[in-house]
Amino acid sequence: MRRNALQVMVGNVPVGGGAPVSVQSMLSVPSDDVQGNVAQAVRLEQAGCQILRVAVPDREAVRLIPAIKEKISIPLVADIHFDYKLALEAAAAGIDKIRINPGNIGSDDRVKAVADACRSRKIPIRVGVNDGSLEKHILAKYGHPTAEALCESALYHASLLEKFDFTDIVISMKASSVERSIEAYELAAQRCRYPLHLGITHAGTARMGLIKSAIGIGGLLQRGIGDTLRVSLTDDPAEEVRTGIDILKALDLRGGVKVVACPTCGRTRINLIPLANQVEEALSSCKKDITVAVMGCAVNGPGEAREADLGIAGGKGDGLLFRKGKILRKVPEERLLPELLAEVDKL
Repeated sequence: MRRNALQVMVGNVPVGGGAPVSVQSMLSVPSDDVQGNVAQAVRLEQAGCQILRVAVPDREAVRLIPAIKEKISIPLVADIHFDYKLALEAAAAGIDKIRINPGNIGSDDRVKAVADACRSRKIPIRVGVNDGSLEKHILAKYGHPTAEALCESALYHASLLEKFDFTDIVISMKASSVERSIEAYELAAQRCRYPLHLGITHAGTARMGLIKSAIGIGGLLQRGIGDTLRVSLTDDPAEEVRTGIDILKALDLRGGVKVVACPTCGRTRINLIPLANQVEEALSSCKKDITVAVMGCAVNGPGEAREADLGIAGGKGDGLLFRKGKILRKVPEERLLPELLAEVDKL
């Protein structure tokens, strides 16, 4: 059962309150390259990104907001550190959400100014802490970035907004350690009702970052914790989006085609690995909620994948096309992919 979080609206995307878990990413083009950021934003929306973040390190970067929003339909988040005036300018420029930590922007009057500006425009704020940016007093209390320290830091920043009756808050507590991240989010899930933005920070390159994110983000989602997510990879941000979508699909939290495939063995007489990749690529944009199997053995394949809506199982130079374990027909190897896709179109 999913945790009963409060709901905030990020543009037209609901976060929390039982809404579907949304997938986020962040632009990686230097902030002084407006056209490059716009082009990447369009590409990430096409890849399936539902909420997009952009760094706003200075006043010049505020111009990114209208330029990007003109070309995409998904909500845009301004990532701001320390300078509360940038938050005010981003709000005035039409941003849909602000990521800022109130404890880092100075006096109460600055926090109130940001809270008031966001409240009047219905802009939520994400409080985002990670294990490399904890406050000195919290580090002194715990000695190092523990899960307790991360949770306390996040709730401390949220409390600064609550002082001014601002509660459209999303919380994230990211560590590079999978275990520490999971523990921090579990604590926050018990101690507040704010929506939780899941992620493993500086998770690594595509290979290890994917593994750590699948375990950390996927483990929390399996526990019913989490309302939106961002997979952090040292790679093309489009891979972050695809990985996030795949994590949701693996947990049956997202519809669309699920491709299952066997690992091959000595019985395999068909060139299965490239075929499986071709099937996955060909069906990557298909919106049908179906399972498609690519199996290497015509003897065991249809039975092992009998739960699949459609599937193919290899033979020697040919293969079987089957539906729910029932064989439809034998097909030459070079026709397996087009015949499978034709059957998908019929569903």
